[in-house]
Amino acid sequence: MEERATELSTYLRGWRGYFGFCQTPSVLTRLDKWLRHRLRSAMWKQWKRGNKRFAALRKRGIGLDLAAKTAGSPHGPWRLADSPALHYAFPNSYFDSLGLLRLTGGS
Repeated sequence: MEERATELSTYLRGWRGYFGFCQTPSVLTRLDKWLRHRLRSAMWKQWKRGNKRFAALRKRGIGLDLAAKTAGSPHGPWRLADSPALHYAFPNSYFDSLGLLRLTGGS
């Protein structure tokens, strides 16, 4: 994930430099949200199996019931990337700590 963040940051720096003064910052906000959603989905895919997903969620401080419900869910990675468990496990501050730039404001 650290490699992805550093590679994406180079692109985001260019995007922010070019589109940073646009008249519609809501477009950049939506793109920021989509990007973090995509990264959460990639992490979910990386864990592959239910027992590994459960253990990884528990390791990140997710409660027993929520981790079990999320790890055993039949839904796909894109839908689960918007679940409360993955938002708690990977908040925006996590991506900030990796050095991932934000297109709107922020670091």
